[in-house]
Amino acid sequence: MGLNREQIAERIAQELKDGYYVNLGIGIPTLVANYIPEGVEVMLQSENGLLGMGEFPTDDEVDADLINAGKQTVTSVTGSAFFSSANSFAMIRGGHVDFTVLGAFEVDQNGSIASWMIPGKLVKGMGGAMDLVAGAKNIIVCMTHASKHGDSKLLRKCSLPLTGVNCIKKVVTDLAVMEIKDGAFHLIERAPGVSVEEIVSKTEGTLIVDGEIPEMTFA
Repeated sequence: MGLNREQIAERIAQELKDGYYVNLGIGIPTLVANYIPEGVEVMLQSENGLLGMGEFPTDDEVDADLINAGKQTVTSVTGSAFFSSANSFAMIRGGHVDFTVLGAFEVDQNGSIASWMIPGKLVKGMGGAMDLVAGAKNIIVCMTHASKHGDSKLLRKCSLPLTGVNCIKKVVTDLAVMEIKDGAFHLIERAPGVSVEEIVSKTEGTLIVDGEIPEMTFA
């Protein structure tokens, strides 16, 4: 059946390392904040001017003035800081974000990403993604493996306007975890109950399958 949104976020959280400064994009990436592994301390940064985001609040913790870049209410952790969005983007552009998680419409086998617009559809703006793909040290994408029409989102070459070129290192989908290197997707894990054959059939780009591919594990 593949992973749901929460399971995708939980798997991505396993990539976090102690001491990371992390930016989470809008959508599934924001859920990663709820699954930070025990014993791992990271500082979550938001483009709208917050360093030190915590988990989403319970009903009695909600503060309408405390939001992330996606306009969702959040909590803050001990040691958090608030500042202007200009300073926030200076952090990003200056290369001070260790790790960012982004959603995407398409990713190709060379690590390019299309995430900000579909021609002919209303676009609110590009957000901070173009700065993040240029400034972050490590970028991981989370997405469904295929569109609702069954078309692969993992391509030989992106067809939509690009957000960044040759910048994505790893992709986590509802079906698989893949590294991008040497001009190809490399399958390293599969979702529980999902076969390698299904992943191959839903990947348009070059997919390298080397040996036995383990299933993802969760705590």
